[in-house]
Amino acid sequence: MHRNNKKTICAVSLCILMTISVLSIPAAADIFMFMDSNGVLNFTNIPTSSSYKLFIKEYPRKSKKYHSTDKYDHLITEASKKHDIPFPLLKAIIKAESNFDKMAVSRAGALGLMQIMPNNLKAFKIDDPFNPRENVMGGTRYFKKLLLRFNGKLPLAIAAYNAGPERVNRYNDIPPIKETENYVKRVMKYYYIFKKG
Repeated sequence: MHRNNKKTICAVSLCILMTISVLSIPAAADIFMFMDSNGVLNFTNIPTSSSYKLFIKEYPRKSKKYHSTDKYDHLITEASKKHDIPFPLLKAIIKAESNFDKMAVSRAGALGLMQIMPNNLKAFKIDDPFNPRENVMGGTRYFKKLLLRFNGKLPLAIAAYNAGPERVNRYNDIPPIKETENYVKRVMKYYYIFKKG
């Protein structure tokens, strides 16, 4: 009973805070998640029941320059159709991986738009990791394999893209690695944003 009262107070407080934030700041929205009995993830910025839990707290963006988000849409569309992966999901992965910078190189040595590790280039059929089309096609092909391997469970496939499939197998869940947990949240946040247009 005490826990339900806390939830009600939290929900009312959240509604008040959301109303204040909508009135006082530009375009910031929290994202809520709910997993139904079939294992389907549902996301919204306006929860319609107490089953939705806060997934990502959105803060207003500070003004700074961003890479163009639509420059590679034609390649993402091509890869999406060829490998049957939703366009907004691929775009979300690219946003999280490289922020649309085709020349991105991570500290670990991952390369290009979808941050492919050098030792995977041959397996992903990539000759030039900085060629946007090769990178997107190779990364998408790999992500499709992960999605099939984890029976369409999107959070697990996303976690495997970041941490490797063996780690996800070991835990049979998102590995308890802060970077991977944050990565999954980030991709899901962008997926939601791109899906909503």
